[in-house]
Amino acid sequence: MKKLTLVLFAAMLFVSACSEKPASEGGEVLVEEGQMMREESVDPITGAPMQGVDAMGYNNGVAAGTQQDLVANVGDRVFFGYDRSDIDAESRATLERQARWLQQYPNLTVTVEGHADERGTREYNLALGDRRATAVRNYLVALGVSPNRIRTISYGKERPAVLGSNPTAWAQNRRGVTVVE
Repeated sequence: MKKLTLVLFAAMLFVSACSEKPASEGGEVLVEEGQMMREESVDPITGAPMQGVDAMGYNNGVAAGTQQDLVANVGDRVFFGYDRSDIDAESRATLERQARWLQQYPNLTVTVEGHADERGTREYNLALGDRRATAVRNYLVALGVSPNRIRTISYGKERPAVLGSNPTAWAQNRRGVTVVE
């Protein structure tokens, strides 16, 4: 029993020692011998701290420039009101982050998916999803993303994110989703 306790203690000590990276001046962190990265930089638009991409190309534990990176560090979706396709303030903030992220990865292309909730006809919801996807695309283009990098598609009510016939489910299904190709 003493050996098990000693082994567990040693393992915890080892893990805690490995979890901290030695910091140097200026917010830099030693990643590997001779390789430095910025632990934190400042977003030039908002002034908010941004995490940096490490020497291995990971951003907060996910591969930089991937769908997972977009979801984890930026946000891949915006939401719309009932029967609406206009971009509200919260959606504008998400799309501004997406535009900055896309500018970091100029070779990426994306598809903006437009979705609707289950109410209404299939045809109406396909048209509504198209208006939503187009609104997202137009906003990203207005923020400086090349229109050649963004295509749109509408799924209408055919691909719900949340199943259910209630206001909570409907709100989650009225969305525009940016997908890295």
